[in-house]
Amino acid sequence: MRKIITAVVPVRKGSQRVKSKNIRNFNGTNLLSIKLKVLKDVKIIDRIVVSTDCDECVKIAQQFGVDVHIRDPHYASSHVSNSEFFENLARSIDGDYLLYTPVTAPMIKVDTYYDFINRFMLASNQHDSMVTATYVKHHMWLDNKPLNYDPLNSPNTQDLPDVLKLTYGLNIIDRNTMIECKNVVGKSSLFYILDDVEGIDIDTPMDFEIAEFLYKKYYM
Repeated sequence: MRKIITAVVPVRKGSQRVKSKNIRNFNGTNLLSIKLKVLKDVKIIDRIVVSTDCDECVKIAQQFGVDVHIRDPHYASSHVSNSEFFENLARSIDGDYLLYTPVTAPMIKVDTYYDFINRFMLASNQHDSMVTATYVKHHMWLDNKPLNYDPLNSPNTQDLPDVLKLTYGLNIIDRNTMIECKNVVGKSSLFYILDDVEGIDIDTPMDFEIAEFLYKKYYM
């Protein structure tokens, strides 16, 4: 029996670092509209759900003809942990697999969605989830101690260990596993490597400006 894939787009009105980043002007449109336009072109997705507490986001979702999950204010606040948020989201939205795809990754192409989903489905008998990631090739320190190299034998950055940074741009996971693990990373996850452009994630005002510049350069 074919598994149902539900794309989940989380957007809230209380952005902390980039004010109203989900709906503010981004090259004449907004991040939520960009994400929904791309998802509508990925025909192997069965259902698209915008999870939000924002009235303006609800209107945009309705314009694109997708479903809306009105998020409880508690789970849209900055006080809730990621684990609580993920578990609640998975309990609230139906589907065999949930494709968690925030609007803060606007550079991911339609073809990448197809490749990502198809690769996961081929491996789904052995893996319960797949997440996007990029390699971090920097000399890293924590608590005054090096994390990934020996300062007395310092390697070139390209020769550092392949430390992965999760970008959360694309994440697919068995819904029951998401509830159990309270995360989009399951017990036997695959990692899908994005390049520097598609791997962009908007967290800060500077990220927003860089993404807007690159989107205009590569996609407009």
